[in-house]
Amino acid sequence: MKIGVVYTSTTPELIADVNREIKNVLGDDIEIYDQQDPSILADVREAGYVTQAPAARLIKMFMNAAEEGCDAVLNVCSSVGEVADSVQDVAAYLGMPIVRIDEDMCRDAVRKGLRIGVMATLPTTLIPTCNTVTRVARECNRHVEIKQCLVENAFGLDQEQFRERMSTSAATIADDVDVIVLAQGSMAYCAEFLSDKYGLPVLASPAYGVVALKNALVKKGVINE
Repeated sequence: MKIGVVYTSTTPELIADVNREIKNVLGDDIEIYDQQDPSILADVREAGYVTQAPAARLIKMFMNAAEEGCDAVLNVCSSVGEVADSVQDVAAYLGMPIVRIDEDMCRDAVRKGLRIGVMATLPTTLIPTCNTVTRVARECNRHVEIKQCLVENAFGLDQEQFRERMSTSAATIADDVDVIVLAQGSMAYCAEFLSDKYGLPVLASPAYGVVALKNALVKKGVINE
């Protein structure tokens, strides 16, 4: 079995978290076709939204995975999740599900509470994640309140500095929310720390995304439950 993993930005923590979850959920015998293009997120950050050229490069990576014979693809970047949504009909035709890393996380947040905090270091990730929470809440017929928390000047900090910045920012919303969503997969290593400190469910996307990937492979008939 072969799966594609598409990154638009990478940190050692993010790659380690995603690979660990894949091995834990799908086993050691899986082949991973890894693609990385940091210029996509850089262009999205500069423009403030997903423009034509980075969207085209992302779609090209999905098509590369199809040419390489991947059974499914995990799209790791929440900033470009709507691009993945836009090619789902093509993915179905190719028999290669494209799984968003964050959708099931957002859906679980809606199940866990009506006051949802969304934390991100980039506006270009914060807004799409809030949009996904709103969409899945509507699909679940639930009305939620979203508290946005932009963790400014945190992108690129080392682990210790990043954890401190996250903690300080989480303090500004912790009393007003039932659950916190970490919009970027690279934040995952802070989830347990924040949950213990503030006594709230703190959700990170890598674990949710890989379980969703497994479910897509089960539905396709590649693996058994």
